[in-house]
Amino acid sequence: MAKKRDKVQVKASPPLPQVRPGKYADGMPFDQIGYLECKIILKPNHFTSRASLFDFGKLLKRPARDNGISFQDGEYAEEPLKIREVLFLDTADFRLYNNAFILRRRIPYRDGFPDGDPEIVFKFRHPDLQKAAEIDVRPRIPGDYRIKFKAEALPLKDEVGGIRVLYSHNVEFPLHSLGEGDRTSLDWIAAVLPPLKALKREPGERVELVSGAIVEEVQQDVGVLDFGNGFCPVANVALWRTRGEHRPLIGEFAFQLKFRRREELNALNLDRGRAFFKQLQWEARDWLQLGATKTGIVYHLKGNPPNAHE
Repeated sequence: MAKKRDKVQVKASPPLPQVRPGKYADGMPFDQIGYLECKIILKPNHFTSRASLFDFGKLLKRPARDNGISFQDGEYAEEPLKIREVLFLDTADFRLYNNAFILRRRIPYRDGFPDGDPEIVFKFRHPDLQKAAEIDVRPRIPGDYRIKFKAEALPLKDEVGGIRVLYSHNVEFPLHSLGEGDRTSLDWIAAVLPPLKALKREPGERVELVSGAIVEEVQQDVGVLDFGNGFCPVANVALWRTRGEHRPLIGEFAFQLKFRRREELNALNLDRGRAFFKQLQWEARDWLQLGATKTGIVYHLKGNPPNAHE
């Protein structure tokens, strides 16, 4: 007689961890996560045309269907490409990046010309949620700025089908908000972005263009993923390449979920999302660039790689 097996209880995965309560120096409470962004870093050699960006989008269909997620891509065939210029600033010894900070400037282009004011993005990205939350990224500027605290889900560094999470505490603001000053002076930059004061070693230090590279980002929206309960992020595929020689550097698939309260996140079926993300990695395994981030690729362009926290 066959032995009766005990019924296995499958528990739902817990939501994202919460930041332990605390306050910044001025009494404001620590920022809480408001975004969940899923990214898969891709080998650049597949991307040779606009059509090839949509080719990756086709790989979403089976994992989405198998996990009860709607993927609609029909209307995006006519969506235009988005072009942005991105550059990174750091000290010659990569002091920002080695301490989990990223400072970059980016500007979108429309019809071949810059569209609006360049945007400064300053972030602290780290696998420790509490450490990321306790960094006060708010700039000392008179104008407006926008905080984005994200949980970034990525594949494992050395294995297909897993998930690791980085926490990215970001602030974005227009370049003109900086006012007048020496924008390559670390003293001046640290006055605007106080967390960098701890990185200064002596007066007169400067930042420079990382790897001497200006990156051209080519991005294409490829469809909408409907996870239910109002979570319908646009999925996009991007290629980073150097300006001038158009040397392909790295690709990326990404989508982002935004929520205002923990209750909204609880309405999202994270188990189904995790299953989709893992299955997509297997579906696209020939495209994957494991163990990389876009920023890390730029920093490695000229050898002497920094010690990143990514």
